[in-house]
Amino acid sequence: MATKPVAKSAVYAEIEQAFGRVPGWIRQLPDQALESMWGSMRDFYFGETKLPHKVKELIGIAVSGATRCKYCALFHTEGARMAGATEEEIAEAAAMAGMSMNASTFINAMQIDYDEFAKETREIIAYVKAQEAKQAKPEAAKAARPH
Repeated sequence: MATKPVAKSAVYAEIEQAFGRVPGWIRQLPDQALESMWGSMRDFYFGETKLPHKVKELIGIAVSGATRCKYCALFHTEGARMAGATEEEIAEAAAMAGMSMNASTFINAMQIDYDEFAKETREIIAYVKAQEAKQAKPEAAKAARPH
């Protein structure tokens, strides 16, 4: 099956407009991957979506920590700073990734039964929601009383 030729110069022009240059790693992409890679970056990663850009960058930091990718860690950390993330938010994203990886490693190594895990998780969520509702009722009643 033949693929349509990529308008490489047009893609490079868009990238240069966005970044001020075409990064070397992008120039090394195979022609067949260039357009889709840039399109995903442009339309999803940098585009307006349901998640604010800062949140996407913090997710990128967490994933780059979990995958141990120093390239992605640098890219997403600088992107997060540019999007207004504080050093505390960056550290929290990294710590969250570490906590998830720690628990995931243990749960997977121990081969915990998934159905039992799912049942317990749903029961915990229901309990926490019920506790929050109980706490919200007295506060709402207190706020409704005339002073």
